[in-house]
Amino acid sequence: MDYGLQLYSVRDFTGNDLPGTLKKVAEMGYEFVEFAGFFGYTDVQIKAMLDEYGLKAYATHCGTGMLLPENIDETIRFHKGIGCGNFIIPGDDFSTNAKIDRFIDIMNFAQPKLLENGIKLHYHNHSSEFFPNSEGGVVHTELEKRTNMLFEIDTYWVYNADLDPIATLERLKDRIEVIHLRDGLKGGIPTALGEGKAPVLDVLKKAKELGFKMIVEAENEDPDGLAVVKRCIDWLKKVDG
Repeated sequence: MDYGLQLYSVRDFTGNDLPGTLKKVAEMGYEFVEFAGFFGYTDVQIKAMLDEYGLKAYATHCGTGMLLPENIDETIRFHKGIGCGNFIIPGDDFSTNAKIDRFIDIMNFAQPKLLENGIKLHYHNHSSEFFPNSEGGVVHTELEKRTNMLFEIDTYWVYNADLDPIATLERLKDRIEVIHLRDGLKGGIPTALGEGKAPVLDVLKKAKELGFKMIVEAENEDPDGLAVVKRCIDWLKKVDG
């Protein structure tokens, strides 16, 4: 299997040395990356780094503001420039139903425009999207019903919400192309793969069965981000035989 890395996992390095971090990530065996910030680099500079180290930009995690009418054309240009076909939103303010409605309006404006340009729009969950807000709105349910966007299911946060990650992947399989493979303990405590309690082996099996891309994320720094993601890829190589 080819595995990707969410670069937020190594945020303690990317801000100071994005090229060097990408080089180390590629040397570990990751095949593609998901950006969490561009640190002032142009699309041309980022594409050159990726080409030099043999990586692909599978996706980015970016804010909703990049999809507003005044920003979306530049967002599309930049993503095309780095060869990236997936725009993923990793969260927003959903504290009221009006804010959910506004978010959905933006998604329904942006999703077809992105798709016309070869870019797919996804939402990345945490645990909170599966619970009602103070006005009773359940974000994930509303996104499922009222948008055509895809879902990058973060299987750890599903587990942390006391839901079944395997059942969730099966239920939403027609709207999933990529997942976050990650481990941790209940209560939002992250670990490297194989060091927590989330059902990562079962998730790995199901993702392979359904043909999903898998992106590793590990937010702990024990002792630093690069050390953690090295343990993750080593664990994957071991369990993959």
